[in-house]
Amino acid sequence: MKFNIIEINQLMHGRRSIFPKDYTGERVSDEIVTQMLENANWAPSHKLTEPWRFVVFTGEGLKKLAAFQGECYANVTRADGSFREERYQGLITKPMKSSHIVSIGMKRDEKKSVPEVEELGAVYCAVENMYLTATAYGVGCYLSSGGITYFEEAKEFFGLGKDDRLLGFLNIGMPKGSLQEGRRRPLEEKVKWVRG
Repeated sequence: MKFNIIEINQLMHGRRSIFPKDYTGERVSDEIVTQMLENANWAPSHKLTEPWRFVVFTGEGLKKLAAFQGECYANVTRADGSFREERYQGLITKPMKSSHIVSIGMKRDEKKSVPEVEELGAVYCAVENMYLTATAYGVGCYLSSGGITYFEEAKEFFGLGKDDRLLGFLNIGMPKGSLQEGRRRPLEEKVKWVRG
């Protein structure tokens, strides 16, 4: 199989995180989101554990997600004294800015046949596949790991168990205007070659 390497490089260099505040409000087609998920399913996975688990919220489902997030956040943070009204308001209003939101879960292999870090890596590879697919379609994405992401009390709502992890939420929408220019520090700062 041969692919156009120039286009692949452009796709990877063109990927951006686009925040929900920068979405037009236009709905992304379910077909595009399905293709994003299909490509996520082809991420590398040690011993083929395929640990990624996704729940897709759209339409009225976004309201259900917002209501659950608000309630979960309020219950947990009021109990420990860390409740912040502005964060609560964001959790119940911001989901409506996205066309779709995909919860990102990691289902731990019951046999624990690979270290957990490898399962986490596989899920993040799946997320990158979704990002690149969205970029190819001109769709915006943003992976958020705030809000209720690390609350044990949130897991069950997303079909996750005690040994599983909720890793965040992929917000999806149509971007307004042109994308910002990307920036990265020089590769030489991060790579060392050892030659024999």
